[in-house]
Amino acid sequence: MTAILKVDTIQDTSGNNIINESSDTITIGASGDTISIPSGATITNSGTATGFGKVLQAVTSTSSTNISTTSQTFVTTNFSLAITPSTTSSKILLMANTTAQITGSDINLDIYRSTSSSFVSGGKSRGLIGMEPANAMMSVPIIHLDSPSTTSAITYTIYFRNNGGQTSSFLRSDVLSSFTALEIGA
Repeated sequence: MTAILKVDTIQDTSGNNIINESSDTITIGASGDTISIPSGATITNSGTATGFGKVLQAVTSTSSTNISTTSQTFVTTNFSLAITPSTTSSKILLMANTTAQITGSDINLDIYRSTSSSFVSGGKSRGLIGMEPANAMMSVPIIHLDSPSTTSAITYTIYFRNNGGQTSSFLRSDVLSSFTALEIGA
């Protein structure tokens, strides 16, 4: 036996609307209400619902491979990760915790995006690091929110350059640095 219950509104015992249907729109609760999802329950978006802003995937890479350069143009560090966005509207939050050692000058860091064959900063570096005294070693964070507008696989790679033509090093062999990409749903 099949039973069908047809209503436009469901109210709690105090007469407050807790579920309301009008013009093919279902409203659960009212402004200021808390909607609780029990532990173990799953909410599945099997349609085109948007606006959740949730993390859709996380990819991380680690490295302790030291690279040095005297180049005043960007060189690859080979510190990279790959991610394939699930929608073209997704944002990619890039976060790296790295180390650098500078001899008498300063360095620029940037992140290269394979799908556009360009740096994510649009011509400006993601960071300028200078240190005193020379040969100082420091932790260097990089954070960037990218809008790649693609569902193709993307490889992001960190690049750096030395602005003074002296030797600078990126990463240390005794420190594990991390590079993470989070796909954020629109």
